[in-house]
Amino acid sequence: MQRAIYRTIQEALTNVRKHAPGAGVTIDLSRDDTDLTVTVTNTRPTRPTLALPSARHGLVGLQERAALLGGRLHAGSMPDGGFRLRLWLPLAVHGGPGPK
Repeated sequence: MQRAIYRTIQEALTNVRKHAPGAGVTIDLSRDDTDLTVTVTNTRPTRPTLALPSARHGLVGLQERAALLGGRLHAGSMPDGGFRLRLWLPLAVHGGPGPK
């Protein structure tokens, strides 16, 4: 689970750097009794974007990793021109919520 969280944040930050130059980024980790949620949101780019190649393998790999842990991943554009990536992982699969 820790590796999935790390890789999700790493991939999201890499994508911001590649596809949204100058954008601000917010990383939010939250949990309740059943789920852990990681959300990485970036603002719209403030500098011109470069036409860099992207096969979207990074996001596909994150989706596969989430599914293997019983979770899910959603990534998509925001109405304000930003982008949001959200990972949900169930805590019950990994031994319950543990201490808060």
